[in-house]
Amino acid sequence: MGKGFATKTQSTNKTKKIITSKEPKGRLISWSPWPPANFQTRYPAFPLVLTLLIVLVGQWYISLLR
Repeated sequence: MGKGFATKTQSTNKTKKIITSKEPKGRLISWSPWPPANFQTRYPAFPLVLTLLIVLVGQWYISLLR
């Protein structure tokens, strides 16, 4: 193909490949931008880790109040 505009148009049948995954799409809470629907399967230890962090921060805060 030379410089400038193409003189011939190529008609190729480009098909869009639709990739379907078994992961759920969308959100856990419909109006919330976070977390995604697959959050529970990607991070199964999240509730445990969050609980431990809350307990540790709570203990640290209580020790500062004494």
